[in-house]
Amino acid sequence: MPQPDRPMFTTTADALVIVDFSPRSPLGTQNPRGPVSPHAPRDPGPYRRLLATPGARAFTIGNLLARLPMGMFSVSAVVMIAGTRGSYALAGAVTAAGLAATAVVAPWTARLVDRHGQAKIAVPATAHAALGSLALLLCVHLGAPAWTLFVSYAATATTPNLGGMSRARWAHLLAGDEKSLHVANSFEQALDEACFMLGPVLAAFLCTAFFPEAGTLAGVVLLVTGVLVFAAQRSTEPPVRKRGLSKAPFRSPGIPPLLAVCLAMGAVFGSMEVVTIAFADAQGHRSAAGIVLALQAAGSCAAGLVYGAIRRTGSVEDRYVWCIAAMTSLLTLPLLAASLTGSLLALAAALLIAGMATAPTMVTGMTLVQRRTPPGRLNEGMTLAVTGLLGGIACGSAAGGWTVEHISPTAGYGVPIAASAAALMTALASTGQPRTSTTPAP
Repeated sequence: MPQPDRPMFTTTADALVIVDFSPRSPLGTQNPRGPVSPHAPRDPGPYRRLLATPGARAFTIGNLLARLPMGMFSVSAVVMIAGTRGSYALAGAVTAAGLAATAVVAPWTARLVDRHGQAKIAVPATAHAALGSLALLLCVHLGAPAWTLFVSYAATATTPNLGGMSRARWAHLLAGDEKSLHVANSFEQALDEACFMLGPVLAAFLCTAFFPEAGTLAGVVLLVTGVLVFAAQRSTEPPVRKRGLSKAPFRSPGIPPLLAVCLAMGAVFGSMEVVTIAFADAQGHRSAAGIVLALQAAGSCAAGLVYGAIRRTGSVEDRYVWCIAAMTSLLTLPLLAASLTGSLLALAAALLIAGMATAPTMVTGMTLVQRRTPPGRLNEGMTLAVTGLLGGIACGSAAGGWTVEHISPTAGYGVPIAASAAALMTALASTGQPRTSTTPAP
């Protein structure tokens, strides 16, 4: 009679089979590889498996360094200009002009990336943007005329869409693996949220703890370093397709409705930022507005990681509609917290929960953009989506500011709800379109 914690060896006519009777395995389980070890390695999880892809960690590190300044530059510019010129109006106008320039230039930069390759375009485009940031720094420091600030900041519009290029690499490396690509898109969205959560905090700290230009200077160093590291990883760079084989992404079936949704989503983000700052200012805690908004990004970051790890059901189109519907519902929480309690602490908790629908919505939307973008135009397609978000942010900021000034900060929280509802209506109206992919399904 074998001992209960020792395997019994039996033989058959063909092979040696190990039957493990130990408490660690089901009784009588045949294990041709031998008894189960109590020290067997656990499943590393979807994100560790993702980063185990050859070359993935190297380009991810570079991309992360380059993306962190995306959350730093605007805050640094506002602090730097307002601190030296004494005008928030001028600071806001300069950053708005830079945003408008980016919305125009970014799709052209992305088109060049698709035609000539990431490394060939990203490095010189980043160098041009870095020179623009340094020119802005010098103009502010030397007291140059105001128009030079607009020109300098507009020159930063050539900054490539680093998140789009990273997603394009994942799409190339994981082509045909839908599950892994979903994890990759969730991971990238979590990185976006983390950068826009940590970037403003880092920028504000550098500008106040050292000197007003410190945030911009650090952002330039991080951007250039990150892009050089990212571009050096040639083994993971997507191949360049021949020119003229596909039509523009904007003309592809299903892309215009997605861009319309991105415009509405941007309005959610833009209005939420302005209204939250105004609400905190009305409570006498304007300095805490950044922390409150960071909690919203933290909720989105955590939700994005969870969404990438869970098992999904249904079509991507259906999940997209459900995610936007969840966002619309959760955005009522900040309005309720502001109107019923008037407490900044309650608002912070509401924003943390409301932010949890952001990343899943963006992940699903980017997946649809990837599927509907023609071959060889992926960077351009995703940059168009980002352009839609930027345009929406500008519109949302204006609408939120008007509501705050003419009605009240509390009423301002109705603007992101209305924008999210518009996104939901657009998504519902476009669900009847054909769901065929123009690229291999990720």
